[in-house]
Amino acid sequence: MMTTPQSLWAGRSLSGVVVAFLIFDAITKIITVAPVIEATEKLGIPASTIPGIGILLLICTAIYVVPKTAILGAILLTGYLGGATAIHVRAGSGVFPIVFSVAFGVMTWGGLVLREPRLFWLVLLRQ
Repeated sequence: MMTTPQSLWAGRSLSGVVVAFLIFDAITKIITVAPVIEATEKLGIPASTIPGIGILLLICTAIYVVPKTAILGAILLTGYLGGATAIHVRAGSGVFPIVFSVAFGVMTWGGLVLREPRLFWLVLLRQ
């Protein structure tokens, strides 16, 4: 399966949205923005761990951005977003935060598959 210019740009755009949001989220955790700290503490996460979580997210996002390591980055971000989903389920945060974190996981892989269509056949429809 060949990459068309349209799918390549769609994948880049989708990945760009994901990366922009994750970088913003990571930076707000690293610089300890008060509303972010308060919201995260309400989920049961100690304030002392939040900057470290932001650094981890920034590293995983950087790995995702580099084309040669993008698959590893997607796997790491899937784990990160899965953890976010689990925390929201445990905290009873409601439907939106759960769907939001799952949607970003899907968008992470969607952008990557649009940029590299062979992944669709390799990962999803492997025989």
